[in-house]
Amino acid sequence: MNARFYRASMPAPSRSTRFARSGQALLILAAASVLLFHQGSSAQTRFSYSRGQSISPAYEGWWQNDDGSFTMFFGYMNSNWEEEFDIPVGPDNRIEPGGPDQGQPTHFYPRRNMFLFTIRVPKDFGDKELVWTLVTHAKTEHAFASLKPDYLLNKQTIGTEVGANMAGLGDELLHNEFPVLTVEGDKRRSAKVGEPLTLVARVTDDGIPSGTRQTRAPARGSTPARGSSPEGRGAGSGDQGRSRLNYRPPSQTVPATPNGLWLSWIVYRGTRRVTFTPLQMKTWQDTRTYANSPWSPPYVMPVAPPDGKWTVQASFDEPGTYVLRAIASDGALFSGENVTVSVTR
Repeated sequence: MNARFYRASMPAPSRSTRFARSGQALLILAAASVLLFHQGSSAQTRFSYSRGQSISPAYEGWWQNDDGSFTMFFGYMNSNWEEEFDIPVGPDNRIEPGGPDQGQPTHFYPRRNMFLFTIRVPKDFGDKELVWTLVTHAKTEHAFASLKPDYLLNKQTIGTEVGANMAGLGDELLHNEFPVLTVEGDKRRSAKVGEPLTLVARVTDDGIPSGTRQTRAPARGSTPARGSSPEGRGAGSGDQGRSRLNYRPPSQTVPATPNGLWLSWIVYRGTRRVTFTPLQMKTWQDTRTYANSPWSPPYVMPVAPPDGKWTVQASFDEPGTYVLRAIASDGALFSGENVTVSVTR
């Protein structure tokens, strides 16, 4: 008996049998859909934490200097949105070989802090590595710094990675220069608890990037005008309009920041609270709305002083030795200068 004859000779299934089989197939499909949905959802779930998570040191890359030496760039990612850390140089915060102290921070702000400090290595560094180790919440993380070609940087790649020009590409970033930052006065100061210390920094820049892509979000509480955005165009005109309200294709892969010169002071080293007046803009990537960060919508940047001179007062709650860092940026490149302050009662 061949197969074709055997199938033809089988009795036709009844209507009830066909319905039962159809119902079973639908149940199987429904169960598979639910399983796939949950697997996809879990794979795409992203959690954010206020505290309790660790810090990962970051090696940003390198470039070669005119004298043949190399500059390595470092930053870090604090996975918390609120928790800050103080990790003294030592077993839990070290860069080797040659360390443990190679100029890294000991005070760590939340989230991503990019291109925060550099280490210069000699032209015969070859295939060696520097390893930055951080231990937080009993978790050890490493950044391995080498001269591998994959890590080669230029000014355009730095600007692109930090989201300059509102995360837009531009050839002018190749010709950008670092802001020229000068902190007036001695690099070592003394102060008393509760008495403000005046800090003056001068910044000049070459005007690149030019600022042609700067955008602003609506003011708080305002409603975008009909048709003023991709979400608004077509609203109320059927399913197509509703789909625009619910979905917008991604327009950038990194947090965006506008062009424009700014300066801010941070605590680079020091375990106690420092109050800056006026309040300083955050130098880390806080992407929440109105968060006082260059990466925060509506991307309102402070107006630079006409004479390029920023004056800030720092007050200390406790005695100790602090390293304060002035960070200047044009939205693409960063310059930093440190001031060490010995505070007594």
